[in-house]
Amino acid sequence: MSGSLNPSSLTRLLGEWNRGGAPAYRELADVVRLLVLDGRVPLDMALPSERALATTLGVSRTTVTAAYASLREQGFLSSGQGSRGRTRIPRQPPLGTPGTNDAGRTATNVPSGAPGLAAPEGVIDLAFASLPACGEVVHRAFAAALTELPALLPGFGYDAVGVKPLREAIAARYTAAGVPTTEEQILVTSGAQHALSIILRTLGGKQDKVLVDHPSYPHAIDAIRASGCRPIPVALPHRSFQHAAGWDLDAVQSTMMQQRPTMAYVVPDFHNPTGRLMLDPQRRQLVRAAAASGTVLVVDETLRELNLDGVSTSPLAAFSPAVVTIGSLSKSHWAGLRTGWIRASPPLIQRFAAARTTMDLGGAVVEQLAAAHLVRSLSEPLPARLEALRGNRDTLLELIRTHLPQWQAERPDGGLSIWCRLPAPISTALTVIAPDFGIRLAAGPRFGVGGAFEHYLRVPFTRPPKQLETAVLALRSAQERLNAAPQLRRSRQQRPAAAIA
Repeated sequence: MSGSLNPSSLTRLLGEWNRGGAPAYRELADVVRLLVLDGRVPLDMALPSERALATTLGVSRTTVTAAYASLREQGFLSSGQGSRGRTRIPRQPPLGTPGTNDAGRTATNVPSGAPGLAAPEGVIDLAFASLPACGEVVHRAFAAALTELPALLPGFGYDAVGVKPLREAIAARYTAAGVPTTEEQILVTSGAQHALSIILRTLGGKQDKVLVDHPSYPHAIDAIRASGCRPIPVALPHRSFQHAAGWDLDAVQSTMMQQRPTMAYVVPDFHNPTGRLMLDPQRRQLVRAAAASGTVLVVDETLRELNLDGVSTSPLAAFSPAVVTIGSLSKSHWAGLRTGWIRASPPLIQRFAAARTTMDLGGAVVEQLAAAHLVRSLSEPLPARLEALRGNRDTLLELIRTHLPQWQAERPDGGLSIWCRLPAPISTALTVIAPDFGIRLAAGPRFGVGGAFEHYLRVPFTRPPKQLETAVLALRSAQERLNAAPQLRRSRQQRPAAAIA
């Protein structure tokens, strides 16, 4: 179970729900249903009692009773003891909704963002939020690595913690950022996803709980499930209710104390997919909450270098030596490098290294030597990249305002993508028909737990402005087709699954 929602919290989320256009119970049920679908009310959350909610909202208990009954009928509320049902997603979506076929069964071949085939030639792939390589910089690093390779050839080439020059370079980077670090605190991995899998295998057990932001990075959710752990989502607040840095730390703290998760996976630096940045006061609060509940904080800093607005924050590890940090060169330099790392205490690093040997015996040596050069000169390619990304971000925001005025695009503080709220729950439907218009997308529910975020779509701004314009015009055409022919929201057959990053 994922805790309970008090009447004041639900009232805040409901906003101005009673607009008088329909019976009050129906409007109340509709808004709660959308909050569940958007992930703003987590799944398996007990709603307030009928009496308590009616008192807080200033309506009759009959109105709340009827609203809860409607939610149970639709499958969004379980039949709990008394009136306190728990939120859920219907197992059988209503006929004709996105992601179902004519028999009402969930389609299994709707593009959901699972790893699959590359986009066909001529299709703009917006399922990935990644950049092409810094060609000259990466090439020069590999050329230097080849000159250093002969010194390592007498060895066996197996090293579960990573080659010394790279660990030293990463440690020096943290030290310069105000987090004193030695090479014994670094384990080199084959990317951030590999790092998370090692951490989960070491610290997690079957059915252990892992708190995650909601929405969150899809492959992190996949890794948590693959390890046998259970993701416990805590919703990021909507912009209209946003705390200073975009996180509801009171909800995080409450969930930690109620659920006592073993770990919490968070992306405080230009969060994927929203692009939000957690400020230092919230970082301190998060560290205190984790310490109080005995939760290990696992912090993904893969996007930390993509700071588009120049707001300064300290790494989360600066606030507690217990923080486990994941880093990578995939977003700042090139995903093809497959170089990541874990920063933690030396005893934990030894445990991670032991667990890692059950998966592989170490990374490729040449790639690690090249990565050491890139880490030591990390700032070299970044100014030009950040300038281009700022221009792309502004271009995409303006294109959405102009051509998709009903969309609500959240301006990201950094990162590589914009999180958009759609005018209707059509994210999966757009994803299904998008290839017909020359684009490929990752559906909003791919970023959530239990089918949430049909109202949302992540749109990367990693493409040049001309391609972004083509993509937005294609999105507009796809939405117009859905508006003109609602039956096209039903799933199509024989669609290849899309990859996502």
